[in-house]
Amino acid sequence: MLLPKRTKYRKQFRGRMKGEAHRGSTVAFGEYGLQSLEPAWITSRQIEAARRTMVRFMKRRGQLWIRIFPDHSVTQRAAESRMGKGKGSVDHWVAVVKPGRVMFEIGGVAEDVAKEAMRLAAYKLPIRCQVIERTETGGEA
Repeated sequence: MLLPKRTKYRKQFRGRMKGEAHRGSTVAFGEYGLQSLEPAWITSRQIEAARRTMVRFMKRRGQLWIRIFPDHSVTQRAAESRMGKGKGSVDHWVAVVKPGRVMFEIGGVAEDVAKEAMRLAAYKLPIRCQVIERTETGGEA
């Protein structure tokens, strides 16, 4: 699973997922992309599950790009612990995804294979997604 290499002093605030994504909202590397339509925290486990689904369906042909990285720490207090005594330890890592963000890209396979792989991967994610194509200008279809 994905997580940052250096994690010293990395307890963070929750933050806000306000607005739409401006960076990373177009297909830049492959021919097809999986774009988010809702804001969410995507965990490293969900990213890995979606990646495995796409790679398995494509039978390891073509290429896959993961455009999001889980660099936001989520803390959790120990079960049945009393209130107080500071913030809990880091439990898992999430990627903050805003609407319009391209999360995965696929290239080097047929259109129907790429779209079906992304449709199956979208089931693994907790948000609504759409499959977009690369245009001549690099934007979405």
